[in-house]
Amino acid sequence: MGYLIIFLISMIPIVELRGAIPVAVGMQLNMFWAYVICIVGNMLPVPFIFFFARKVLLWGKDKKFIGKFFTFCIEKGEKGGKKLQAKAGRGLFIALMLFVGIPLPGTGAWTGTLAASFLDMDFKKSVVAVMLGVIIAGIIMGLASMGVFGGISALFAPKG
Repeated sequence: MGYLIIFLISMIPIVELRGAIPVAVGMQLNMFWAYVICIVGNMLPVPFIFFFARKVLLWGKDKKFIGKFFTFCIEKGEKGGKKLQAKAGRGLFIALMLFVGIPLPGTGAWTGTLAASFLDMDFKKSVVAVMLGVIIAGIIMGLASMGVFGGISALFAPKG
């Protein structure tokens, strides 16, 4: 049941793998399998986001009840895409990978894939960059959740 929970959490926008890994650590699940399941769960929506999200968002941006939210999502995708393009130039693949890999709010697979879609990036390159970013974010979150960063900082903290 725990693995199903982290699988579903990793599919949720904004939360994604970044939220599922700490839950897996808290549930004391086998980290190898938890990591694999979270990556699969985080990557599962990527093709749908790439091929359909922009179309759905553009369709719904002027609808009465969903228009404001859809417009927000479009602006977030376009802003993320422009930011990536400006910083990356020809290194868009690396920029997308790092954008997704740094576990900050709003920089996950959902936003990265939407930005790649708005930039008309190649689908295969986008998926590989996003997957590598998800793997990086998973490693960072796993280490942070298991206390490795806390242990390292304790080594260098002043004794008092």
